[in-house]
Amino acid sequence: MPQRTVFFVSDQTGVTAETLGHSLLTQFDGLEFRPVTVPFVDSIDKIEQLAGRIDAVARDEGLRPIVFTSLVDERLRARLLACNALVLDFFEAFLAPLEQELATMSSHALGKPHRMADVATYNLRIEAINYAMAADDGHSTQHYSEADVILTGVSRSGKTPTCLYLALQYGIFAANYPLAEEDLESGLLPERLMVFKDRLYGLTISPQRLRQIRLERRSVGRYASAQQVSFELRAAERLYKRYNIPYMDTTHCSVEEIASTILSVTGIERRVRP
Repeated sequence: MPQRTVFFVSDQTGVTAETLGHSLLTQFDGLEFRPVTVPFVDSIDKIEQLAGRIDAVARDEGLRPIVFTSLVDERLRARLLACNALVLDFFEAFLAPLEQELATMSSHALGKPHRMADVATYNLRIEAINYAMAADDGHSTQHYSEADVILTGVSRSGKTPTCLYLALQYGIFAANYPLAEEDLESGLLPERLMVFKDRLYGLTISPQRLRQIRLERRSVGRYASAQQVSFELRAAERLYKRYNIPYMDTTHCSVEEIASTILSVTGIERRVRP
């Protein structure tokens, strides 16, 4: 089956078009797509260049490209709609019904979704990211009293990327503590975590997936051996159950799914809305 070229076009970062577009494309199993993101299309010159590029792809590949767009400027949108492509316009699809329902015309202001309009919110994100990095991998445990959540689990189970995502997207102060071999052998929760037990959330992962990740990271020694991986995961899950620590299996989950599950289960409120 031929590969289809997909353009994500925006007058700003392209995040909105990419996110919505990819969500729709995942519903089509077995098809191959070649993604092309084109951000900051904010002038007639740029839209003309892009239109020529899209039409060239249609001509060369013999298939219309698919274009997801969140352009605000009606002149730019009109030129894009004239291309030899399937153009899916998110603003047209959603703004018109909203305007009708709210009986109010939208502002059509350029770049509003990603504008740094709220300095306090922006600063909160930065503070949360700095906290996640400072409290990564068991560091700065003396500051755990500031944490909204403390992720724990064996090495390479997804703790660090999840903490950073929670900080960046939602302004959540997330720390993480790696369960060391002595913790797992003792079967006891480390003393420094006991006072914060109610803030703990455990991550686990399948032995096969964890071993694959560790082999890519460090293939020598016991670190990535099948025996070591199985022991660590079994011991970690026993620890979670012994201390009634909620936990989830991250094997088939994206960082977005992990973060959303944690917030849903713990009831932690988002300080920032994406």
